[in-house]
Amino acid sequence: MIPEIFELAGQLPVRRLGYGTAQLTGPGYWGPRGGARDAVAVLRRAVERGVTLIDTADNYGPSIAEELVAEALYPYPAGLVIATKGGVVRTGPDAWHIEGRPERLRAMCEASLRRLRLDTIDLYQLHRLDPDVPMAEQLGALDELRREGKIRHIGLDSVTAEQLEAARELTDIASVQNRYNLTDRASEPLLKLCEAHGIAFLPWFPLGNGSLTTDRVCADIAAAHGVSPGRIALAWLLHRSPVLCPTPGTGSLAHLEENLDAAAVRLGEEDMSRLDALS
Repeated sequence: MIPEIFELAGQLPVRRLGYGTAQLTGPGYWGPRGGARDAVAVLRRAVERGVTLIDTADNYGPSIAEELVAEALYPYPAGLVIATKGGVVRTGPDAWHIEGRPERLRAMCEASLRRLRLDTIDLYQLHRLDPDVPMAEQLGALDELRREGKIRHIGLDSVTAEQLEAARELTDIASVQNRYNLTDRASEPLLKLCEAHGIAFLPWFPLGNGSLTTDRVCADIAAAHGVSPGRIALAWLLHRSPVLCPTPGTGSLAHLEENLDAAAVRLGEEDMSRLDALS
């Protein structure tokens, strides 16, 4: 039986298949993507379909994705977990600048609280570790925000297993976000560490940025199940490990429905063996 629910930090139950908001912004994660009405419709439909984990970031847009989340979903229904990220400054399309100074992290978190219309952010993730700022100072700033009640849980994005171990010496870590999918498993050691400690792993690019939807093996298995290749790629993640909580993003209602239907796909041992071999 594939578990449908993961308890974030052992406290917040979320459905493992969530929704990510990056695709609600324009090319290079910059500016708007189409009209706000379409984005609002997708977000509301995701929640109607039972999504309880919304993954966003202050720099998607920048600011746009968080504002859309609030416009679509506030007042938030009970049980909906909002995760956002800080620690990166944007200056243009695909232009990312890491910023981990404590005073900047505090300002970013407080700005996210205002945009999301929240008193407390359920999961605040450090978008990147700043190599120019000691880890203890970066996580110390987030810990201080948590003590003040502005953050409930802390996560990390794009880290190694060694960095996660070091972070756990400093504070409790509820989640990580790294690139991980059928054909990109460089973060396998990190996944094993998350399994050992009950840490949520939110894989980004769960569909390989679209490439897995055209993979021949995925297509063959999809045909046998009567579903799309994308659903197979997402179903593989759900079968692969109980801590994997993919949050695929899309600005299309049709693609949203297709992605969320992956939760109903049941892969057999032979299916998993063939898919595992794609690594």
